[in-house]
Amino acid sequence: MSDFLRQFAERFAALDAGNLDQLGELYSDDILFRDPLHEVRGLPALRGYFGELYANIDQLHFDFHGYDQVSDGEGYLRWTMTYRHPRLAAGRPIRVDGCSHLLWWDKVYQHRDYFDAGALLYEHLPVLGRVIAWLKGRLA
Repeated sequence: MSDFLRQFAERFAALDAGNLDQLGELYSDDILFRDPLHEVRGLPALRGYFGELYANIDQLHFDFHGYDQVSDGEGYLRWTMTYRHPRLAAGRPIRVDGCSHLLWWDKVYQHRDYFDAGALLYEHLPVLGRVIAWLKGRLA
């Protein structure tokens, strides 16, 4: 297991609304962060993105369960994210599995998350969630 990936995951999992200044210890100033819903360039923009994320949810937790280093400075983290949002799923916890592809030198300069955006968000919206459930039923 990669020490870099394990340490990154531990520090990332410890982030919350009160310690986003620590992002600079994990990411380079020119970080490129992408997920299925956003693309963010630069550390100030990443701080803003994470600040908005934490401001709009009641709880967020990552469980990391895979650390796969592909080569020097490249690897994947597998994780399960659990979060609560007051307007989604009646405030119940929502769990989403995903993985992160990281490129790094001394800090991560490229971070790309892969996850099901429907499982994260769309399936839990009142009207859209019913439509997605109906579509899944029709396709099954």
